[in-house]
Amino acid sequence: MKIKEKYRVGWDVGGAHLKAVMLDAGHHVLQVIQLPCPLWLGMEQLSLAVDRALVEMRQPQAHHAVTMTGELADLFRNRRHGVTAIATLMAEKLGPETYFYAGADGFVLLPQVDDCHDRIASANWHASVAWVARNLEQGLFIDIGSTTSDLIILSDGRPRNRGFSDAERMRNDELVYTGVVRTPIMALTGTIDFRGYEYRIAAEHFATTADIYRITGELMETEDMAATADGAEKSVEASMRRLARMLGHDYEDAGHADWVALAQSFRATQLAQLQEAINGLLARGQLTADAPLVAAGAGSFLVQELAAHLQRDCLQAESLIAAESNELRHWAGVCFPAYAVSCLMPEGGT
Repeated sequence: MKIKEKYRVGWDVGGAHLKAVMLDAGHHVLQVIQLPCPLWLGMEQLSLAVDRALVEMRQPQAHHAVTMTGELADLFRNRRHGVTAIATLMAEKLGPETYFYAGADGFVLLPQVDDCHDRIASANWHASVAWVARNLEQGLFIDIGSTTSDLIILSDGRPRNRGFSDAERMRNDELVYTGVVRTPIMALTGTIDFRGYEYRIAAEHFATTADIYRITGELMETEDMAATADGAEKSVEASMRRLARMLGHDYEDAGHADWVALAQSFRATQLAQLQEAINGLLARGQLTADAPLVAAGAGSFLVQELAAHLQRDCLQAESLIAAESNELRHWAGVCFPAYAVSCLMPEGGT
């Protein structure tokens, strides 16, 4: 099957967001779209998000490739059900020649999806690393997203993952369920120091990591798409109020500087989680001392700090991207799996 269309679009269907990156024939980024898509509320959420994205693209003559992680949403009875449901909807929206990324097996069309469901499920990280491997001999690829973080060793121009499924990667330090937007604060630590006292934090969904990074000023408003834990506004003060609840406090119980310090303390616990996983990967001895960390995702700013701690260079994945503007380049880095799958899409037959 020969791709004759001028444009190529890569899609990353997540459980909370839909991402799409459009390229021209020379693999230059023309458009990046990220939309909220709370898939656990029903497939109509994905249907509406795809329709909206297609309207924003205004380019019907594009060829499409899809990767996904949304099959893990509890809307589906199992991952196989999720993969086939998502793929069926995407093929209905994008056309029967839509490709689906199946990891090391490459791309398949809808009739092959069910047979390949275990390779299609949550393979977006593999697309990212496979594309980086075409441009970099070695490094530790780290994509910190809104919900999860992917950490994959790249050596001799190849991904060196020990796991492929979510379960396999979670037990091999290659998938850490922590991100900079949706992660509940209670998942970061059981205790925290605040104003000279140690607190056991509430096991309640009172606040998320987005509250931390609003307070520290590191989360861009355009990347802050998830609802807040209490449904209230996303201001710094409202974020401090939510963090206060984690300790049984009201916002009025302490000063602005105290809540900033608390946010920084929670930030440190998240960095510690990531550092622990990185240490496990580096202990494999597959990377030289000068191998860089490669940063992608909405939380790429954290990778810079992790690299500095390890005394390693930090290469922003967006620096490998050809785009018409720095803004497009940045957004393609945030939506890196969608960008990668659009680049990897075959030029010839399946």
